[in-house]
Amino acid sequence: MNLPQHLAKHLRDVHTGGNWTTVNLKDTLAGVTWQQATTQVYSLNSIATLVYHINYYISEVTKVLLGAPLNAKDEFSFNLPPIRSQVDWEALLNKTFTEAEIFAGLAEHIPEAKLWEPFIDVKYGNYYRNLQGIIEHTHYHLGQIVSIKKIIQQQES
Repeated sequence: MNLPQHLAKHLRDVHTGGNWTTVNLKDTLAGVTWQQATTQVYSLNSIATLVYHINYYISEVTKVLLGAPLNAKDEFSFNLPPIRSQVDWEALLNKTFTEAEIFAGLAEHIPEAKLWEPFIDVKYGNYYRNLQGIIEHTHYHLGQIVSIKKIIQQQES
């Protein structure tokens, strides 16, 4: 397995399981209702907002891997559209997991030499830094989601 394939595997693992930490988005979000997902705990972001935020960067970098310019803006990364039903929540989850798989599929086919090339502009580092960063970013926010979910469940019981 080459490095791009390893990166793709790690991205899939944090989304659907098999990683070293044994925690992943799919299992963590299984059974979370739209009401729980949109519950504000203290001053933290909601679970739904964090899922949107994780996927925002995956979606934007996927466009770059497909040849589009980078149009991501941090200020838009938390602009979750309203979640008003279980259907809305499930649509966000489906979008998140579908786009993560598309991203992983593109990442695993990047020529290894391209990983060390600048990502759009040298100020963003290289492709490797951005792909690995997406994985680290997902793990970071997954930890927040796990904690928020535990708080919500404790408050409900």
